[in-house]
This record gives sequence, C-alpha cells and structure tokens, in this order.
Amino acid sequence: MPNSQAPDSVSAQSRPHHPHSRRTFLASTAVAAAAVAGGGPLLTGCGAAESTGRGGTTSGKDLKKLLPTYVASKASEPDIPGRNGSSPGFTRVPEELTASVSGKPGKGGTYTAYTPLWGTPPPKDSAYYRAVDEALGARIQWRTQDGNTYGEKLGAVLASDDVADIVCVPQWEMAGRIHGAISAKFADLGPYLSGDKVKKYPNLAAIPTEAWQMSVFGGRLRGLPMPARPLGGVVPFYRQDVFEKEGYEVPKSPDAFLALAKEITRPKSRVWACEDMWWSAQIIFGCPPEKPYYWLERDGKLVNKFETDAYLEALEWTRKLFAAKVVNPDAVAGKANDAAVRFTSGQSLMMNDGDAKWYGLTAEQKDVNPEFVIQAMDFFGPDGGDPVIYQGAPASIWSFLNKKLSKAQIEECLAIADFIAAPYGTREQRLVDYGVEGEHHTIRDGAPVKTELGVKEVVDTYRFIVSAEATVSYPDHPQVVKDYCGWMQRMGAHMRKPLFFGMQIQEPNRYASLATPFEDLAKDVVRGRKSLRDVQNAVSDWRKGGGDKLRDWYAELLEKNGSGV
Repeated sequence: MPNSQAPDSVSAQSRPHHPHSRRTFLASTAVAAAAVAGGGPLLTGCGAAESTGRGGTTSGKDLKKLLPTYVASKASEPDIPGRNGSSPGFTRVPEELTASVSGKPGKGGTYTAYTPLWGTPPPKDSAYYRAVDEALGARIQWRTQDGNTYGEKLGAVLASDDVADIVCVPQWEMAGRIHGAISAKFADLGPYLSGDKVKKYPNLAAIPTEAWQMSVFGGRLRGLPMPARPLGGVVPFYRQDVFEKEGYEVPKSPDAFLALAKEITRPKSRVWACEDMWWSAQIIFGCPPEKPYYWLERDGKLVNKFETDAYLEALEWTRKLFAAKVVNPDAVAGKANDAAVRFTSGQSLMMNDGDAKWYGLTAEQKDVNPEFVIQAMDFFGPDGGDPVIYQGAPASIWSFLNKKLSKAQIEECLAIADFIAAPYGTREQRLVDYGVEGEHHTIRDGAPVKTELGVKEVVDTYRFIVSAEATVSYPDHPQVVKDYCGWMQRMGAHMRKPLFFGMQIQEPNRYASLATPFEDLAKDVVRGRKSLRDVQNAVSDWRKGGGDKLRDWYAELLEKNGSGV
C-alpha cells in the first residue's frame, strides 16, 4: 500500500500487498483476439506447453533448464542476516556505496515502458528521469497509469498494436486470456538468461531462484520479477505504546485475543479493540492461502481451502469478534480503506495489514505523535500453540519485453534491467531510489532524505521493471528493521510451502470464478448476516458447479509435475 519514501521503497510504498487489496480484472475478448493476431495460441494456463491451450505449469527438469543460475551479490553485508527464510535487514547505509555496474549499460536506445504508479506522476522530462537516463546510457519514455485502475486499461493495451517495449503485469491482473497474451506478445528471455547466461548480468543473477521460477509463462522464461518477502502479506499489528501504557498483555491464543478485545473496547470513549481480523484469523487457524495455492493433500486426495474445518473455525472466531462488538463500527460497515487512520488515532488498537504499514505509519507519526509505536504480535495456533504459516509467492509482479524488439535491443533492455536491479548499498540503487544527491536528496544522520524536488520527482517507476532481492532497509528507522526482521525470523520457523508453491498456474476459464462467491459470503458470515450452514451449502454448490472437476484438474497437474513443497 502506498506510503513512505524508504530505501526499499517499492515494497514499502507502491505496490498493493495484502490479500484484500488485489483487484479483480476480467480480460476483454479483444485480448484473446490480440493473442491470435500475434500468432500465439489461446492459453489459459501459464507454463503449459504452448501448443496445448489447456492450462497447467512447468516444473521438474523442464523448469530447471529454464532458470538462471543464482549468484549471490557481494555488494553489501546485511546488518541482520536472513534466518528461517526471512529477508535480510539493513539498519544503516554503508559508509561507502559500491558500484555493481561498470560504465553505462545502454547503447543509446530509446524504450517505452508501461507501468503502474501509485501517486502523482512526475514531469516526463524531470531532472530525475534525465539523471537516470544519463547513467543508463539510454532513454526510457514512461507511460505510467494509475495503479488503482491499471487492470481496466491493461487489456486494451495488450489488444492493441501499440504495445510498449516494456510492460508491467501484476499477478492480480492476470485473469482470463492475459496469460495467452503474454505468450503472444512478449519475448522469450531464456536464450539470454537461462543457466549461466545470466552471469552477463550479475544483478539479475542475484535475484533468488524462486522468483525466477515464478517468471515462467507459456513454458518460457518471459518475466523480469519483483521478488517478494516470504512473509508480510498479512501482519497482525497492535499499538505497542498504548498496550504498555494500559498494561495490556499481547494475546497468545484466540480465546485470549477475544478476552483482551472485550477489555479494551470502550465505545463511550470511541475506542474499540480491533479492525476486521478475518485475514489474520485464516493464518491463526491454518487455512491454506488464496488460489491457486488453496489446496491441501490429505490421504492422497486434494482438499480445497473452503472444504476445511480450519476455514469454518476461522469464520466462527471472527464472527465472535463482531458479535462481541469489539470491532470498530466503521470496519463493521466495510470501510476498510480508513483502517490505518483509525489505528493511528487510537480508535482501533489492533489491525491486520500489509508489512508496508510498519515503516509507513512509523514515519508518518514521527512528528505527529512521537509516542506512537506500531508492533506486530506473533501468530499463534488455534489452541495457542505453534501456528501454520504458508509462505507467500516469491514474486507477484513482472515486466515483459516486447517480442518485436531485436536481439540487440533485448540485450540492451536486459543490461538496463541489470542496472535497475542493483542491490542495497550500491550507487545504482541510491540513484534509482533517491535521485541525485544535493538535488533530489541530502544525507542526514547517515541516511538519504528526499528534498522537496525529490518528493515531487522521484517516484517508483523503475522498480516495476525489475527489483533486487527483497530486503528490509530503513536506516532512518532502524528499530523498525530490527522488529520486522525479528518477527519474520520467529514466524519463519513455522513457515511451510503450500502444495503448489512456486508454480505459475492459471485455472481454466470455466473454473476461474468458482471461488468468487466465498469472498462476499465470508463478509456476511462474520457480520452475522449468514451462517456456517450457508457456507457448507455454498461448498456443496461449488463442488457440483465445477469444484470437483477443478479438483481433478489440479490432481492431474500434481501427478504430472509433482508438488512445490
């Protein structure tokens, strides 16, 4: 969710992160027509053989030969190394920035880039863009679009003859025929990046293998990924400053949470315990994640998330919170977009949100409320024991290169991408994230701080082409780094991979909307408008309406490719 100006600013600022922010986008029939016009088949599956058009994925030996060789970056050592799968943390800026790229990577080319933007577009001929273009040795002409409505225009763009040279496509916009359009419109990068070929681009080689695995579309390595943190899509935040002042103990079980929530809530003082905790509830009770990773294997049979007792238990616990009137009335009314405002004002003392809020709200409240401290509680299991936490997708945003580009142009674009993917602590990363020192930022207490011009001009655009390994790097708020990395390390000990982890799967269109009714149904159940019996009836309808056939489809996928665990 958009907020701060941090060194790892894309993950902390620009992209939608938690599950309830994903958009629904139905690809137009024009996109399908574009796929045909482009000479490609109408794929419904990502990673399927391009001649099948049936949906599926690529794995095993076929996948391994597509993936780039991983070579870790030695640009800078993290202050907090990753542990239990956690992202590395940087609490300070290295005294001397290193160079990860020698010379200018570009050859003087000009390329168009179509990317989302959460915020105000800077001037197209800004000093920032000119400075980066100069360092790149090439020019990028930006066609940025409002990130909140990006999917509404993406279909038309892919259906047109005027597709940009570089196009960003987020996972949540990949519905309908988008996968087919990707295969039809964009270049196979395997000949340039697979295996040791990637070593020509050391910063791209330092991108984790799992992120590249998610970049295989239509049986080819096509995407340049934005690697994601393994945890952080849903974080149960609480107001540590208020908890300590009032003597509240952080709950360690569902029952303790409800008891504390009742203690906290004082409607006459306009204080409620929490926001809608439905997303946290699903983790607490061990529910599988969202589709296409919403399957478990039990006794040799696939069981869908909606069929599990865990799903019903999560609904019932959340319903108890609503019934006890400990949920902020505005959250009950569905006003989720203002949850953070209610949290910072003290009207709600607990909420679940994406990890971006950890730094974002800390920075926002620094001068407004110096006593403000946001902290994350550890997840617990249904009985107060260890939780089951499913690892998030290694990447969910990619850019693609137009297949009309020549070999030399693709190589130039990849060299540009290698510059953009420079890791934390490098000159290239500083330029991309902060612009020119003295013009777009100054150094204060060892950390870069944007000037007024920097705030206006330096926005996240380049990171939607490609990003380095996800880190936690906030030198202006080092305690946030320590807290977040510590939380990830503790929660990482309970992390497991979902059954189809790392597989780029697109369900066949005839099944694509089967899960849609459960979203509104869950909202009704937790608010007491519907019952668990209604959920069970919906599951029965789901099975009859195609759920069992979808199960067979996934079972065939599993048999052919194995699991991602």
